[in-house]
Amino acid sequence: MNGPTNRVKELLAQLVAFDTTSHKSNITIQRFIEDYLAQHGVASDLIFTDDGEKANLFATIGPRDKSGVALSGHTDVVPVTGQTWDTDPFQMVEKDGRIYGRGTTDMKGYLACVLAAVPYFKLRDLKTPIHIAFSYDEEIGCIGVRPMIAELGQSLPRPRMVFVGEPTSMCVVDAHKGPVRWSITVSGRAAHSSMAPLGVNAIHYANLVIEELMRIEEDLKTSTHDARFDPPYATLQITEISGGTASNIVPICCRIGFEIRAMPGLDIDAIEARLVKYVNEKCLPRMHAVAPEANIDILLANRVPPFGTDRDAEVVSLAMKLAGQNDTHAVSYATEAGLFQHAGAPSVVCGPGNIAQAHTANEWIAESELHKCMGFLSRLADWAET
Repeated sequence: MNGPTNRVKELLAQLVAFDTTSHKSNITIQRFIEDYLAQHGVASDLIFTDDGEKANLFATIGPRDKSGVALSGHTDVVPVTGQTWDTDPFQMVEKDGRIYGRGTTDMKGYLACVLAAVPYFKLRDLKTPIHIAFSYDEEIGCIGVRPMIAELGQSLPRPRMVFVGEPTSMCVVDAHKGPVRWSITVSGRAAHSSMAPLGVNAIHYANLVIEELMRIEEDLKTSTHDARFDPPYATLQITEISGGTASNIVPICCRIGFEIRAMPGLDIDAIEARLVKYVNEKCLPRMHAVAPEANIDILLANRVPPFGTDRDAEVVSLAMKLAGQNDTHAVSYATEAGLFQHAGAPSVVCGPGNIAQAHTANEWIAESELHKCMGFLSRLADWAET
């Protein structure tokens, strides 16, 4: 099974052809995978959203009375809108050792390798089962995998360990940052701009909130530091802002979005508490003096936990052995690994492709990366058979 056979590339071409941009349904690709697995005698469990438009897929190869190693990946891809491609992004193209197409790196190349390995896994006398866990909506905040994780240890077996196949150039990643996102709505009071003191300017108070966020950002640069990450501290960014109605109206509403890329161990609750305290002490009293109905709502919109695991953990040592490496790495992008880890399934990140090619126009994966991934999966089968 060493090396990307024609079957791997054939499967990758088929997967790329499914436009699974996150705002679209992923049912057709999951049905394709379900049917492919069934052809090889592997039953799948589909966990659907309430509207039936999306689904996670979970399958087990080998003994079903014990937990095993889960191979985790997501089926959705980012949009191609606004990008200039030299080829159809949903048609795989090979050129000079590179394979082009949306999702080839992030992360349908990994899905294709896992599926291509299924017949080989079936031929082996696996003592430890190999699970397949393919999710949806990873690209919009690791949303889709959560219902599947909630079933681990219930209707689905909880894996003994999880390999998340995000692009790491087949290096073993044992830590990454986690994005935490908030939405803030500042509600003031409208007035004619010539009578500004009668109103509460929502944009003005939003600016005060932003100034506090910038102070928090500066504090994070000095209070959090880990040289394994790039940048080596937790970052904070104002990501969205909108407000106002017309130039002659004191703005009644302003909305802000901000994100923190947290490192393992960062106290997110303490940061939110600091912001709430600032709002309650510095903003609301002045706003209420004019308009008792004025308010500032701070809503935690999404939280992907940062990921970190002990280098001596079984999942890390096994991944290093299979990858033929002596060291681990930390990255600043997020994956579903932290969610699996939090649910009691020790995880590691290791997959084909370079993150620098992810989300870009003319996204590509090196054919050599698929070779390495197939070798990794072959050695996993050897281990699972012992």
